Amino acid sequence: MDVVKKATAAAEEEEVHGVVIVGGGLCGLATALALHRKGMGSLVVERSEALRVGGVALNVHANGWRALEELGLADGLRKTANLITSVRMVRQIQGKNQTTVSSPSYNYARCRKEIRCLRRKDVMEALAKSVPAHTIRYGCRIVAVDEDPGTDCTVLTMADGSTIKAKVVIGCDGWNSVVARYVGLGAPSQLPRFIVLGFASYPEGHPFGTEFSQIIADDFAVGRVPINENLLHFFVSRSPSPGRTDVDEDAARKYVLEKVDELPGEVADMVRRCDAASSWTLTKVWYRPPWQVALAGFRRGAVTVAGDAMHAMGPFIGQGGSAGLEDAVVLARSLSSAAAGDGRAPPRQQLRDDAVGAAIDEYVAERRRRATTLCLHSFAIGTLLTTRWLAVKLACVAVLALLGGDSRRDADYDCGRL
Repeated sequence: MDVVKKATAAAEEEEVHGVVIVGGGLCGLATALALHRKGMGSLVVERSEALRVGGVALNVHANGWRALEELGLADGLRKTANLITSVRMVRQIQGKNQTTVSSPSYNYARCRKEIRCLRRKDVMEALAKSVPAHTIRYGCRIVAVDEDPGTDCTVLTMADGSTIKAKVVIGCDGWNSVVARYVGLGAPSQLPRFIVLGFASYPEGHPFGTEFSQIIADDFAVGRVPINENLLHFFVSRSPSPGRTDVDEDAARKYVLEKVDELPGEVADMVRRCDAASSWTLTKVWYRPPWQVALAGFRRGAVTVAGDAMHAMGPFIGQGGSAGLEDAVVLARSLSSAAAGDGRAPPRQQLRDDAVGAAIDEYVAERRRRATTLCLHSFAIGTLLTTRWLAVKLACVAVLALLGGDSRRDADYDCGRL
């Protein structure tokens, strides 16, 4: 009897699902929602104990808004943030300022030049409310991914020793991805740069209108992006001095913010308005080199990756979040081609085992070129800001010239219909 009970308990602990998404961040929840829109269920396993609404803000360009349109969230999220109508770039070169001001055009169909800065909390809550109940399972830290030799499933082992089986596994678990290691991706690289992110609150209304502004010096940059009339998102970044890459968070934040008092008074005031206890975030810059994205294998059996697990790129072009939203749309569209049914998205479509591999390959092929271009653009800017070698700086300038030099090409991209 004891043997029977143990066998029954083991069977209950070992669950089998069609699609399991590892990571309940932006890309993970967007992928779950995109699959739901295509009539396919999924389980999201998230290591935290509740919805991760931390972090600060997301700059969403026109390409990201196209993806949000497909997910059915664009109209609601537009109400939470104002449209950015101009961009001001000030470059400090040998103590002198060079200023560039541009005004995006909004006359294109579907707001092809639309830029808004969204609070990450608003996006995450909108995604979580839109997926079916019980889609997200919290407190599940995946520590290992393995093949199940007895079936066509993949086994996910959690920290408590329990397991989940899945026909398809999608790793949306960030730059330090367990799933990425399973498919053969190496560890991401770190750029020598500290970044402090935060919100500045102006209860009486801020004076900056709808302008995105940046000041960029050799080893330092500061920027502000209005979210609405009373709230700004800001970032302050600085290259560490030699040997400082592993200092603790408080020391790194203090080091970054030392430069603020040297800037115009309105910038220092903006940073002081931040509630450090609740909205300051210090981050390091993790990225996958563009050559790795261009050449890596992003599939192993029925396991693949998306979001930062696939193409961590740093913040320099503001495309990390939008690229993850694009991944979600393309991946759901590809996987739906491997589902049984007539393509009209019945309530629950079932994956056909013989078509899953081809569907994932289709997704990888479509996303590889796009992700490589974005990673190259971000890598060139990040390297230009951090390198001390003139030859490397010139090479980065050449790459940026070939890519068009600004974000227009990135934002003009359309990931297509869901």
